[in-house]
Amino acid sequence: MNMIRTAMLLAFMTALFMGVGYLVGGTGGMMIALVIAAGMNLFSYWNADKMVLRMHHAREVDERSAPELYRMVRGLAANAGLPMPRVYIIDNPQPNAFATGRNPQNAAVAATTGLLERLTPEEVAGVMAHELAHIQNRDTLTMTITATLAGAISMLGNFALFFGGGRNNNNPLGIVGVLVAMIVAPLAAMLVQMAISRTREYAADRRGAEICGQPLWLASALAKIARSARQVVNPDAERNPATAHMFIVNPLSGQNMDNLFSTHPNTENRIAALQAMARQVGAADARPRPTQGPWDGGSTAGPWGGAGGRGGPWS
Repeated sequence: MNMIRTAMLLAFMTALFMGVGYLVGGTGGMMIALVIAAGMNLFSYWNADKMVLRMHHAREVDERSAPELYRMVRGLAANAGLPMPRVYIIDNPQPNAFATGRNPQNAAVAATTGLLERLTPEEVAGVMAHELAHIQNRDTLTMTITATLAGAISMLGNFALFFGGGRNNNNPLGIVGVLVAMIVAPLAAMLVQMAISRTREYAADRRGAEICGQPLWLASALAKIARSARQVVNPDAERNPATAHMFIVNPLSGQNMDNLFSTHPNTENRIAALQAMARQVGAADARPRPTQGPWDGGSTAGPWGGAGGRGGPWS
């Protein structure tokens, strides 16, 4: 049902883009918008991951430059049955992370320095597992295409201010069409974008908990990230708000209500779902502690080799 709903929302997003083209330039404008939408979807398929990583100034790391984080992601990817994704670090004090890529064979995960500094190693593992779940569920392509179309609809709405509403153009609704293109269409695009993101987050939380084997690691991480995201500004996300739904927690501002205007489900609801999952599998200890994990071959040490989980993949 989630896949069907996502496909319907993407179809609506494309139709909305065409509708804005119609309001700006009539039938001709609608056909031009259709061609642009098709071209943007094709471009996004091949290049959106690179664009998003560049927007957030992510730098790729490997086993030499970030050995612990890289080995952690490799172990989690193996546990999920996924190819090894590219690994990036973003120099940003806000703890957050996202995944991108058109398919599991061409995927990337990115974590901020704030995430690596503020969270325990186990919590970082929970976050990385969540992002790998997005890759496995093929959410990353959908979310990057959605971000591209949402930004394009807003841009087209701005064009209506300068090119719509006049008597000598093809706009069938005059000034009313201009107002719809400027205000209603970008708002509708934002709502669709949010709906797609919210649809996928719960599924990624559950699958991420299965990948790392400890639902409470991710639950603890979400609580810390949500608190810090309200306090630490993410300038790159503020400049590119259309990418906000890609992060594990909204990087723009804290959301206190699980309502239509949230880019993500309410964090407390997500944590409650993970805690319920932990109870189902018998993991009743609410504190994330280093136990046997998919990266250590049965060792009781953490994924970076130190008992007690001190240090981390960034040190």
